Amino acid sequence: MTGRLVIVGAGQAAFALAAKLRALKDTRPITMIGAEDCLPYQRPPLTKKYLLGEMSFDRLLFRPDHWYPDNEVEVRLSSWVEEIDRERKQVVTQDGSTIAYDTLVIATGSTPRKLPTSVGGDLKGVYVARDKNDADLLTGEMRAGRRLLVIGGGYIGLEAAAVARHLGLEVTVIEMGERILQRVAARETADIMRAIHKSHDVMIREGTGLHRLIGTNGQVTGAELSDGSTIEVDFVIVGIGVAPNDELAKEAGLEVANGIVVDEFARTSDPSIFAAGDCAILPLKGTRVRLESVQNAVDQAEAVAAIIAGATDPYDPTPWFWSDQYDVKLQIAGFNMGYDDTLLRPGIREGSASIWYFRDGQFIAVDAINDAKAYVTGKKLLEMGINPPRAMLADSQADLKQLLR
Repeated sequence: MTGRLVIVGAGQAAFALAAKLRALKDTRPITMIGAEDCLPYQRPPLTKKYLLGEMSFDRLLFRPDHWYPDNEVEVRLSSWVEEIDRERKQVVTQDGSTIAYDTLVIATGSTPRKLPTSVGGDLKGVYVARDKNDADLLTGEMRAGRRLLVIGGGYIGLEAAAVARHLGLEVTVIEMGERILQRVAARETADIMRAIHKSHDVMIREGTGLHRLIGTNGQVTGAELSDGSTIEVDFVIVGIGVAPNDELAKEAGLEVANGIVVDEFARTSDPSIFAAGDCAILPLKGTRVRLESVQNAVDQAEAVAAIIAGATDPYDPTPWFWSDQYDVKLQIAGFNMGYDDTLLRPGIREGSASIWYFRDGQFIAVDAINDAKAYVTGKKLLEMGINPPRAMLADSQADLKQLLR
């Protein structure tokens, strides 16, 4: 336990890894390198409770300042790695400093995709929503009566729309696909979430892309849409997906394929280097995927910590996700990639429902909307490898707990 561990990144996965190692009584030196100027913090509340003014930034920190020296975890803030020298087993930071490692973990996360300058992506008032700096900039824009354009009808865009409406803004969401949530959820889930947003007076325009943003003196003032219409806006939030931060790994000669390729133990093509979180593409159910979620960042990082400390168990996750919009909690268990059939099950309470996904007759995922029982049951069924009978799922009066017996 004497070889130094260097963690590139200081986000959710990086902190979870360091904390788990110390919980396992692993005493090796740890150095964490993060580009931001603040200690590791929770990201999901940034664009919700933090943006709404319901939670101070101090409450978002995973641990207070003293936790890091108390646990002999060195954190280098406002710093980033320019090069991984695999031959010498050291990293080179932007100021030319070198840090030797015995084990290296890349936890660099992902970066929101931005609009190109050719369509006005460089105008003032055009934002993404990812880190504290983004949230602080948006705080100054989120004022009642202002007009917000959200580009992208995925979870990020819809969550931003919900916060803006809560604060009294006029909100338009445009989605170039035929419907919102097209890449990530079934039509039934999209229909329910669309109805919820429309009930809160959000204008959702599907099958509508952006032609270009209009600016005056460098400030965004409007948008020309793909259907030929023009709308006036005060600012824009772009939610068109993220890209894995895998350039550093690629430059170091590690295997990369829309993410840093890792095996079931989160090892890269170099056995001394691991990757975890949004930047990693991992094996799951016979394919390779990137799981862009807090859940995976934590669970995979903790699995890496256990492996570094001597465990031999592979990382075999049952993915889960969530999204809070207004007073609606959408909870997702499993991974619906490749589904060919769905079943909509009304919930017991008004406004609750669940959508069950199948592939070749096998249950693979569930979306639960204000239906915690369906979520918990679905997650346990996946973990236990039980394929629930469709007739029972279709019976809204049946007790789901019976499926676990």
